[in-house]
Order: sequence, then C-alpha cells, then structure tokens
Amino acid sequence: MRYAPAILVGRLTRFAARLRKPGGGSAVPGLVVNRVAPRYLKRTLSGFPQGLIVVSGSSGKSTTTKMLVAILRAHGVDVFTNPSTANISQGLTSALLEQADWRGRVPGDVAVLEMDEGHGAVVMQGVDARIVALTNVMVDQIDRFHDSAMVVGMLARIATRANESLVVNADDAALERLAATVGTGLAVHRYGVSAGVLAGSPRGLGYAETSPSRLSPADGVVVEEVDGSRAALADGEASVAIRLPARGTHYAVDAAAAYATAKATLGERFDRDTARDALSAIPAVFGRGERTTVRGQEVEFVLVQNPASYQLNVDGIERGTEQILFAIGSDVRDPSYFWPTDASALRRVAIVSGSKAAEAALMLAYDGVEIGRVEPDLARAVDDFLAAPAPIAGVKTIVFSADAMRRTRAHLGLTGTE
Repeated sequence: MRYAPAILVGRLTRFAARLRKPGGGSAVPGLVVNRVAPRYLKRTLSGFPQGLIVVSGSSGKSTTTKMLVAILRAHGVDVFTNPSTANISQGLTSALLEQADWRGRVPGDVAVLEMDEGHGAVVMQGVDARIVALTNVMVDQIDRFHDSAMVVGMLARIATRANESLVVNADDAALERLAATVGTGLAVHRYGVSAGVLAGSPRGLGYAETSPSRLSPADGVVVEEVDGSRAALADGEASVAIRLPARGTHYAVDAAAAYATAKATLGERFDRDTARDALSAIPAVFGRGERTTVRGQEVEFVLVQNPASYQLNVDGIERGTEQILFAIGSDVRDPSYFWPTDASALRRVAIVSGSKAAEAALMLAYDGVEIGRVEPDLARAVDDFLAAPAPIAGVKTIVFSADAMRRTRAHLGLTGTE
C-alpha cells in the first residue's frame, strides 16, 4: 500500500510519455517514481526471495546479463531482469514498474540486473546483492570516466554489496587486485581466456591492464577456443562447446562470465548441458552483432561505446563487407578519444552520419578508409543506405555509437524490449 500512489503516478506518466513519443520516454516514469518515492527502488531490489545478482563493468554487461538470464531460466528459475537500455537508476525503476502490481511488488525468484558502473555505485548504497559479477575495466567515455582508477573505485563500491559471491574476470589485472581485497567470508569465482586464445587476439583483450597470468580450468571457467561465432569453455575437466550470438573473443568472454555466474548462483543445481544449450540458443543483444531483416534487407548492427569496444567490434566485421554505414552521435562528446583505434580494416564506408559525422569522417580518412559520402542527417542516411541494392559480399552493416543506435532504432520502428 505504501507505494500504490507512486505506482499510479508512474504508470500515468508512462502512458503520457508513450502517447507523446511512441516507443520513447522509457526512463521518464522511473524518474518520476524516484522523486515521489525515493526508497522504492532500493526496497524492491532487496525483496526477491533468491536475492539480487548484479552485472557491471566497462563493457559486455548487456550480453553477459542476457546470457545469464537465459541459463537461469533454462534451469527453471523465475528471473526478473532489466533491458540493457535500463541500467541507470531511473531506467531500473521504469523496468520494475513494468512488472509491478499495484502495491509495487515485482514477481520473480531472483533479480538479475545489469548496472551502469557509475549509477550502480549509487543505486547499490544500502542494497545487498547476493552475487556481483564484474566484466572488465576499459578506457571508457572520457566525459564520464576520465580515469580507469575511477571506474575501479565505482566497481569496488558495487562489489562491497555482495554478501555471497564475487565473480571476476581473471584476465583483468584491476579486477584481480579488487578481488584480493574482499573479506574471507565472500567466495570469489573467476573466468578468463587460455594462453592460446590470448595469443590469437593480436590487439589483446581491450582491458586497461591485462593480467600476465592465465587461469587454469581447475580454478575457473576458461575460454579455450574461439572460431568465429563458435567457442569452447573449459569447466574443470569438461569442455563445453557453444555457439555465440556474434563473432569475436569478447562474446566468448561474456559467455564465460555468464556461465561462471550461473554456477555460483545455482550451486549443485547447475547442469553443464542445460547451460550449453541455453547459451547456444541466445540471439544477439540489439546492436551487439545482431543481424535482422529491415525493409527487406539483411542488416547487421554493431555498437561501439569506447575505444576498446570500437576496436574489437570493427575488427570483428567480416572482411570484404562492402556496404557500411558509420554513425557517431551526440553521446560521443569528444570523438578524439577514438583516434588511437585503427579502422583501416573497414577499407570503405558508404555513408558517414550522425551529429559527429564530420569528425568521424576525418578519423576514418586518416585510417585510410574510403568514404562514399558524409550525410549528417541520420534518418536520411539510414533510408538511403537501406534503399541501395543488396551487397554482393557480406551484409549491410551499420556501425553506431549509443545515441546513433537509439535514433536508428526509433527511426526503423524497432521499439520492442531488447
């Protein structure tokens, strides 16, 4: 009863927001509820019978969360989760509001939530998590995270809220140091890649600092092989072959993170075959190597958010792809932080667009990429790109930053939950 008025106000706000902008305004109801009932978010997050599992880090949060949810649900667990676009406080509240009854209660045995590392450090104040899973620390958005040590501090504050287990990437030296500081009552579970997989990644793993030691399969979940969209995970003496939702070692690492976290969550109930099948069946998260048909054309969406994800995802695009739209939006306030990356493998981009089109075109030109045209109007660029004949080699590929992704998605009417 305490939160009934706030729930009503939030739902009326959501209705009004969707009337004004179909498919948009998803965070507005959460913003309103947080103002009207500031304790609702924390109280609800603490109310799931089997606890709260938090996934955070610089990159890979969305895919890891989706994989983990799939594994748990395949084991019969009733999971509440948030869309990857709802990983800040008002987005989390809006996601809860979607499922809450009139008293504010949200169904589910366990909550698995992706959390932005900055907002998560604030949201988790006063909230206990059963398990915290951390993906990595990368050089990230310089307007928000000017230093990697700042990100480590935020993740450390999230990690302190775990009361059962901490799951960390053993290849990330910053996370290994963080794990060494936790109390003796907290179990630490690890995942990582083999020496062979690391050697096969000439640009490395993208972390701010990579650990020099390699994890043994006896001590955690190890990515022992990656071949395009197929991978093998070593779990003790067992080898688990899986299909990835998209190409690239970073997706295999996400799978290992989800697998290790599911093991920590389920304990003796964990079944390797069930986990393997769940991982192999999962589709790509929107924008993360996802392929879909739009206006009769097969299109691949590739999201770049920081220099590391830019490099890893651009390197993952199939060689010879001949039709690429490259769009950088207003979320990239200073495009210069992408300059250390190398996009020369793209060879040619048909259209460069977005509010930072000029800067993006200059950057690509310095990498030796041929540019067909610069079109700052993203809607027009998307329409023209999709209207062009189908490519002879590869599929039409749209590379975009988060702002350009949201605008492209809205323009194409792709408004469903990720």
